This record gives sequence, C-alpha cells and structure tokens, in this order.
Amino acid sequence: MDKTEKKEKFAIIKISGTQLKVYEGKEYEVNKLEGKKGDKIEVTDVLLFFDGKDTKLGDPLVKDSKVVLEITSQKKDKKVDVFKYKAKSRYRRSMGYRALISRVLVKKIV
Repeated sequence: MDKTEKKEKFAIIKISGTQLKVYEGKEYEVNKLEGKKGDKIEVTDVLLFFDGKDTKLGDPLVKDSKVVLEITSQKKDKKVDVFKYKAKSRYRRSMGYRALISRVLVKKIV
C-alpha cells in the first residue's frame, strides 16, 4: 500500500433488504424507503465499521454504531422490459416493470 493513499471512513450497512458499503458524503440508490424528501433516517444495522485505522466487525451487528442518512429523492427507476417467446407455438408475452427507488445521502457514520 502506498503512503500517499488516503483511507476513508466507511461502513457496511443492511438497508431495505440489501447490504451496502457506504462512505460519508456520497449518494446511493436503494429500494424504496418510507419517508419524504428531506427526511433523516438512522440505520443501526451496521455490519462492519472502518474509521481509517481500526476495523470493527459485528457479531452480527457492531454495537453503539449508526449511520445517518437523508432522503434526497423518491422516484421510479428505468423501465425493464421482459419478453417471453416460444417458437412454433405462437406464444408471446411482453411485460414491463419500473422499480421504486430512493436516493439517500450519507450524512454521518458514528
């Protein structure tokens, strides 16, 4: 590892059914969360925490740690088209789906 490399504080959290590696000040898209734009959410399901020097690994969760998130937008994702087809039997089905997502900004990792 190079000495000029900067070590950033990050955490691995469990949110809306997925595990996500988050850094302070960055935005992420997750499955829809309850709340409106501007609402703050505290996530206490922290699986791993790294503060630049020490790594704290949870068993299964890290005690006394939380991540503060702010909802920046609620929207629908891009459309996913699904097409089923069976040869020689005139079977064709077309469907589309747009997932509901929330964009969140990581305010603080404690």
